[in-house]
Amino acid sequence: MDSLSWTRPSSCADSSNCPEVAVTDAAVYLRSSLRPTEVTQLTPTEWRDLLAGIRNGEFDA
Repeated sequence: MDSLSWTRPSSCADSSNCPEVAVTDAAVYLRSSLRPTEVTQLTPTEWRDLLAGIRNGEFDA
């Protein structure tokens, strides 16, 4: 995982508390910039489902 290329939303700029994502052909990795050693791995299908849920407001309080 050391060779992953991590990106964060442009709206985070230099903030120290941002989600970061690394995408490979086989998986999508997620982490918080506050806890960079704690990484979650998703399949591409799980990633698409997560993004669809966010866009559809499934996680809104």
